[in-house]
Amino acid sequence: MDGRDGRDDVAVIDVGSNSVRLVLYRLEGRAIWTVYNEKVLAGLGRDIAATGRLSPEGVKMALPALRRFASIVEGVRPAAVLTAATAAVRDAEDGEEFRQRVAAETSLQVRVLTGEEEARYAALGVLAGAPDSEGIAADLGGASLELCRVGGGKVEGGVTLPLGPFSLATPEGFDADHARALIAERLKPMARDYSGAVLHAVGGGWRSLAQIHMSMVDHPLRIVHQYAMTAQQAHDTAHLVAHQSPASLARTPGVSKRRVETLPYAALVLEGLLEHCGFNRVEFSAWGLREGLLFESLAPSLVSADPLLASCEAIGLRQGVSPGLPGALEGWLTGVMAALPTAFGEERDGVLTAAACRLADVGARLHPDHRVELAFDQVLRAPAPGQTHAERAFLASTINARYGGSAETPAPRVVERLLNDDQRLRARALGLAMRLGSDMSVRSPQILASTVVSLKGGVLRLKATADHADALLGEQTRRRVKALAETLGATFEIG
Repeated sequence: MDGRDGRDDVAVIDVGSNSVRLVLYRLEGRAIWTVYNEKVLAGLGRDIAATGRLSPEGVKMALPALRRFASIVEGVRPAAVLTAATAAVRDAEDGEEFRQRVAAETSLQVRVLTGEEEARYAALGVLAGAPDSEGIAADLGGASLELCRVGGGKVEGGVTLPLGPFSLATPEGFDADHARALIAERLKPMARDYSGAVLHAVGGGWRSLAQIHMSMVDHPLRIVHQYAMTAQQAHDTAHLVAHQSPASLARTPGVSKRRVETLPYAALVLEGLLEHCGFNRVEFSAWGLREGLLFESLAPSLVSADPLLASCEAIGLRQGVSPGLPGALEGWLTGVMAALPTAFGEERDGVLTAAACRLADVGARLHPDHRVELAFDQVLRAPAPGQTHAERAFLASTINARYGGSAETPAPRVVERLLNDDQRLRARALGLAMRLGSDMSVRSPQILASTVVSLKGGVLRLKATADHADALLGEQTRRRVKALAETLGATFEIG
């Protein structure tokens, strides 16, 4: 497919070993939004280890789902339809027969991925959702585990191993010792080539483990994407899950009833990776194979774009009223932000400042009585990739200050848990500076460009060119300058 570089709808149909899924995406340049997501846990690969064939019951569930998906696609008419099948269809004796039956009954032409392709697309999905990822992308499906190295914006290698729950199960039921032995036997030959500092975990089973850990530690932000654990925390969580009874797992927050059967195997595979490959950190990715397929279809100019900045720009333009404000604000703020201590490192602080400026008008169409709370919550929980949980809290705190919210913010527990003092100070100063610039200029880039704000020697100065000196007049501007100066521990001068 030709590289996509505009606003499109794209459908991805994923015929997996456990689930059959349709996802509809809206592309706004590099910003990728999920607008519809439907899955059926058919379990196509459930019987492969025992019979070498697709599960008959799974086929009965998958075909009606695929007929429905084909009907949806026909009605929606997206710009492109990407359809792929993974380990179950690839490995089953009757996989080709199933693929041809799907084509006959639905007109969908299912592309059967090789194991290396499956690993590569999962890794591309990780990079699409977190471009700075370094380490090993690991995608655990129903029948297989795919491993691929990521780093420097690229993917390398790729291997598939029969380590999915359906490949580890025995007819007698869950046998932890048997599964551990198989995991060790199949991982050890690959351990040296697929070792690293960070494991980027992809797949529904591991997302459930992340949700369990969030509940255990009372994590204040229940978003799986880019949730991180130390290797010890991940090992302890996996060990706990692997030793629980099905009844106990079914009562565990974050675990669906359909995951109870496969979750202990997912836990044991994670344990094995940690033990054999030497990871010291696990970061969970909600983006994987489907997003990797989509990412590959983008125009080269978009692939290199920052997904956080693209997403913030799309949100800001959709809800704001002044398209020129973000760029004007970003340049105008330099004289203040450069004088502040770093919060996430100099380079990352610059990205976050740019992201915040793209969100500067996000509350323009919200009711003024609820603007602070609504804007804060939207920025905190928006499905915008490319940001850690701490960075989400930073941007939300910035927007809270930009709209006049108190230093406490609408969610003080979230902010206190995720940000340190320097990060909270920088977020508030950035937000108050954005508020000053936006209100003083009435969101006009031309007026903003006629003024200069700086912080030197403990003095915050706001000046204007001679022909725009009156733009600095007014009690509101003075209040905005005073609030920013007090936050910075500075005095102020206007004029």
